[in-house]
Amino acid sequence: MTRYFEDYVQGVTTDCGSVDLDEASIVEFAKNYDPQPFHTDPGIEGPYGGLIASGWHTVSLAMRQVVDCYLSGESSLGGSAVDELRWPAPVRPGDTLRFRATVTSARTSASKPDRGIIHTFIEGVNQHGVTILSLNVVNFILVRPTA
Repeated sequence: MTRYFEDYVQGVTTDCGSVDLDEASIVEFAKNYDPQPFHTDPGIEGPYGGLIASGWHTVSLAMRQVVDCYLSGESSLGGSAVDELRWPAPVRPGDTLRFRATVTSARTSASKPDRGIIHTFIEGVNQHGVTILSLNVVNFILVRPTA
């Protein structure tokens, strides 16, 4: 999938697919990056009634899906901001997470006419439709080259 700035139209939502989460991947990520007991101990009852995934794990999963389904390797120049990151509900072993990206605004760059700036709302929901992640991101995207 090749997309350029012109393909990111305000209001358009892209389904970025789903990911199944298991206990082993939750614990492995947490041991490496967020070693709090409620992320690393499968036998914990703790404040969340059992093992939950690190929020940073869910952000990483969302990023992978967004890169695979929404951003284009030919035109993406990276991002400059993440705003309003929220984890409104815990993610547990056995959850299936689905991500979607919605263009909230798009404009060409005033200083660099070969690129545009897109604002995207990214949301993740579990298999029950409960929102588990939301964030707003800003990306730089090349405009379509002229022949």
